[in-house]
Amino acid sequence: MPQETPAVVDVSLTHPGIAYSRNVFGHFIEHFHRQIYGGLFAPGSPLSDGRGFREDVIEAMRELRPPVVRWPGGCFVSSYHWLDGVGPARRPHYDKAWRVTDPNTFGTHEFVAWCEAIGAEPYICTNAGTGTAEEMSDWVEYCNLPQGNGHWSDLRAANGHPEPLAVPYWSIGNENYGDWEMGAKTAEEWAILVRESAKMMLRVDESAVLLTAARADLDWTLPLLREAGRYLDMVSIHGYWDKLHDVNEPSPYLTAISRSLDPQDEIQHTIDIIGAASLAGKVSIAFDEWNLRGWHHPLGTSEAAISARELNEDNSTYTMADALFSASFFNSCLRRGDVVKMANIAPSINTRGPLFVHPDGIVKRSTFHVMAMYAGLLGERVLDSHGTSPELDGASVPVVDSLATLDASKSRITLALVNRDPAASVACDVRLSGHSVDGSYPATVLDGPDADAYNDVDRLDTITPRTTKVEFRSGRCVLPPHSLTMCHIDLPLHHSEGDVDAGRMLNGDWHLSTAGWHKTS
Repeated sequence: MPQETPAVVDVSLTHPGIAYSRNVFGHFIEHFHRQIYGGLFAPGSPLSDGRGFREDVIEAMRELRPPVVRWPGGCFVSSYHWLDGVGPARRPHYDKAWRVTDPNTFGTHEFVAWCEAIGAEPYICTNAGTGTAEEMSDWVEYCNLPQGNGHWSDLRAANGHPEPLAVPYWSIGNENYGDWEMGAKTAEEWAILVRESAKMMLRVDESAVLLTAARADLDWTLPLLREAGRYLDMVSIHGYWDKLHDVNEPSPYLTAISRSLDPQDEIQHTIDIIGAASLAGKVSIAFDEWNLRGWHHPLGTSEAAISARELNEDNSTYTMADALFSASFFNSCLRRGDVVKMANIAPSINTRGPLFVHPDGIVKRSTFHVMAMYAGLLGERVLDSHGTSPELDGASVPVVDSLATLDASKSRITLALVNRDPAASVACDVRLSGHSVDGSYPATVLDGPDADAYNDVDRLDTITPRTTKVEFRSGRCVLPPHSLTMCHIDLPLHHSEGDVDAGRMLNGDWHLSTAGWHKTS
């Protein structure tokens, strides 16, 4: 039985909404455990190509339509020196972040080639921990300057790539505000380092899009923006809402889903800080590490501490809680698509990622399907909408979360409707500029046999999207328990009374009923 009090979603059609950046559907890979080695990169595997890239991983990643991938860290980057990972004579180095030996066989060239293989743009995060401003700018030279412009561009050519690698996105550092990070800085130290690093990087490539490590914290980010904001395109913030680094006890469904509103609070705090620095409209936000579950990595160099990282790979962890939290995360970012210009799931592969990779194949976790739906089914503009919903018992969040988009031709509305209730369906009244929707419309629904369902090696499709129809009667539809529904409603491009202007289509002059669109009297 649906809940007695319906949710209400009212979509405004008075203007065509705001365009958002597809980089919100971005990705992240780090040299941690089996994300790269034994994940996307497995030379000698029968599933890999001649470059060592897992072909099944490439195919799956293409399904997610990835716009951008961030690399090489993460904490790893704060003791990583990029020169160790280029050229034919590479030597392993001891990774002081994760306390293992990295063979350096996957470096800058391999990363850029993998991005090209999956159809994504590369985003490099630089070493602002143990590195220097000059080392960062040298990396930009190596990647982006044409051959003949000095030692670094010539070295790239000598390493087999005469043409520039053309890396558009660059971040200065990773979480350098935290005492866990090697080379952590005070707010004052950080502001000056970012300013000087940005100056050097932009003198090499003035087209580089620059980001830097920030947080939704006035004491850290306001000094940073006042000192270096004029050189920056985005500030980078991170979020993991189920903290598991020391003890691997993933929160149950209701506890996890209760944190669904936290990302939008982080976004708003950061927007306020950007405004306080008088940089609204000039500096944007990149949520370039995010996931519900934090990575498990207990401290220590013992074999037990290192092997404990394997607990991240327990596929039973990644249930409909992870899926619906991720849907709510995307909704939060897209509703502020005027400011949030990038977001990167952390990570893409293994650990807590949407794609689990093992020696014999892959598993598409629940979050994989959410990412595929958001990257592939939404329109290009986010419409203004307002929602009311009863509260979810035991979680203190609205039962229903929603988003409405419009496609580029202004001919199709796509509704993303999230029912967070683990066990009950919910009635939802949908209105377009106050007019109730009636009829049957095509939809894609992601749910499972129960809220704790998951996919695994022996149960690949327990959670998988299904195509269906959503029935609206006097505006009301019923959303299944623990589900994400994406429903498509077509607008008229033409009408019997003559051509319909796009602006008039979206100003409430038209009423949608079972028989189609009609002029409002």
